[in-house]
Amino acid sequence: MFEIAEYTILSNQINQVLKGKIVHTGNLGNSPHKFVWHNCENEEFAARLAGKVIGESFVRGRWLFIPLEPDFILLLGECGGKLLYHDPGAKLPVKYHLYVEFEDGSFLTETTQMWGALELYEGDKVWEREYIKGMRPTPLDDAFTIDYFNQLMIEITKNKKYSAKALLTQEQLIPGLGNACAQDILFKAGLHPKHDIAELDNKERKNLYEAVIETVQAIIAGGGRYDEVDLFGQPGGYIRLMDKNAAGKPCQHCGTVIKKISYLGGACYFCPSCQP
Repeated sequence: MFEIAEYTILSNQINQVLKGKIVHTGNLGNSPHKFVWHNCENEEFAARLAGKVIGESFVRGRWLFIPLEPDFILLLGECGGKLLYHDPGAKLPVKYHLYVEFEDGSFLTETTQMWGALELYEGDKVWEREYIKGMRPTPLDDAFTIDYFNQLMIEITKNKKYSAKALLTQEQLIPGLGNACAQDILFKAGLHPKHDIAELDNKERKNLYEAVIETVQAIIAGGGRYDEVDLFGQPGGYIRLMDKNAAGKPCQHCGTVIKKISYLGGACYFCPSCQP
């Protein structure tokens, strides 16, 4: 699944190669997918795209915004798969869920894995969408400071118990994060996935905050995670510290065997010694 780091990389690449291109045609793909969500029919989608100009793309959490100037925004979010740029004359993927062709013959495709949203909004209406409206600050926002982070944990633990993994992956308390990067964040912070965040002292909170920032920035700097591809189909260079490849092997810090558990709807990988 795309997380904030991967969407940031895709957005930067879109702004490098697609910004200013004029849309010739477009559609919602050739392979219906019951877990790909749309807010308009294919005919309406195609009619609205024609003649529009790609504007400055940007990211909020796990949502990618691609302006279609002057009056629409193409929104991709909460999804995994491949968003790919193709040179003129390139071969189409066998299956795809989004196709946008430009006047110069180049085109953009998106193929969704699992689920996701491919939606088109007019003007400011995109900010009324569920999960976007009222979104909390993300790790890439200036507002995501250590003071904000401390206040967030005080606020959310007043009436409910949250584990360290829940903080990173549930309810978009920290928008943009997901299970993949959460494993490395928890390892760097030295926290067990089930650790109660209400019990963290000031130093532990600071370590967790810094691990969030450091991990997101490291994934971006590495061109994304190794098991995701960018706009040109190139895999990222960030090798995750804690994933299926680490399970059963010695911890790089202490040598203890890395364990795998299932928790909160996904696999967790951790070092029993470094993350007690």
